[in-house]
Amino acid sequence: MTSETRVAILGVPIDLGAGRRGVDMGPSAIRYAGLSRRLHDLGHHVVDFGNLTTPMVETTPLPPPDSRLRYLEPIAEVCQRLAELVSDIAAQAMLPLILGGDHSLAIGSASGSARGRRLGLIWIDAHADFNDETTTPSGNVHGMPLAVLTGRGHPLLTGLAGKTPAFDPARVVLIAVRDLDPLEREALRTSAITVFTMHEIDRRGMAAVMEQALTIATRGTQGFHLSFDLDVVDPREAPGVGTPVSGGISAREAHLAMELIAESGALRSLDIVEVNPILDERNATAELAVELALSTLGKRIL
Repeated sequence: MTSETRVAILGVPIDLGAGRRGVDMGPSAIRYAGLSRRLHDLGHHVVDFGNLTTPMVETTPLPPPDSRLRYLEPIAEVCQRLAELVSDIAAQAMLPLILGGDHSLAIGSASGSARGRRLGLIWIDAHADFNDETTTPSGNVHGMPLAVLTGRGHPLLTGLAGKTPAFDPARVVLIAVRDLDPLEREALRTSAITVFTMHEIDRRGMAAVMEQALTIATRGTQGFHLSFDLDVVDPREAPGVGTPVSGGISAREAHLAMELIAESGALRSLDIVEVNPILDERNATAELAVELALSTLGKRIL
C-alpha cells in the first residue's frame, strides 16, 4: 500500500440484519476513534462521504415471527445503493473503506467493488455467514452475506454485482471461523471456498495461513475485497461486537494479517463491521478497528 492511496470512507449504520441492537452506532464510534485523522497522518488522501441513509428498526414494519429472511426488502434496498456508491468510488481510483453496521452490508460493499472486474474475497470472521433461507436458524441476514456473494441466496441480493456469483468461490477464503451452524457447516464442506478455522491458525500460525489465503485470492484476479468482522478477535480484546465468541485470534494476530494484506498490494476495497458501542468498554473495540485499518493501509512498527 503506497502513501498516495486515496481512501474513501463511507459509513453504513444498519442493524436490520442483526439480532441485537447497537451496531448501527459502529461507524460513529470508529470515526470518534480518529480514523480520518490517523489515515491522513499516515500519508493518505482521505475523503469521508458520511453515512449512507439507512432505515431504523423503529420505523420499519416488523417481519413475521417465522420469517426466514428478516427485513429482506429494506436490506436489499440499502445494499443496492451501497453497491452503486462503492462501484462509483472504485471507478474514481479510490479505495472504498466501509464502516458498519452489521455484516449484511457486505452484500452491497463487496458486490459494488466486484462490478466490472474479477476480484477475490478474503473474509475474516468468527462466523461463516454462509446460511441461506433454507439453513438459517434465525432468519437474520447478517448470517448470509458470504453465501449471497458466492451465488446462494435470494435474487434480490445475489445480482448486485451485475453477475452471479459476484465472486468465484474458488477465489474466496474464510479465515479464523470458529462458530458454525450445523447446516451451514455442511454447505461449506461442499463448496469450493477455502476455509481456515481457528484450528488451522493454532497449528500453522497466522502468517502461513495468510500467505496461502493471499495466493488463492489473487490468482487470476485483479485484487481482492477484504471483509473484516471485529468478532474474529477474542472478546477479551474486542468486547464491543454484535455476536462475541470466545477463543478468537489475538489483536496482534489480527495486525499481522492486516500487515500481510498491505504488503500484498492487491487490496481493492474493505469493510470493517459489527462494532457495537453499547457493549464496548471505553470505545476499545472501535479503537482496535482503527488500528487494524491503519495496518491494512500501510502502518508499520518500523
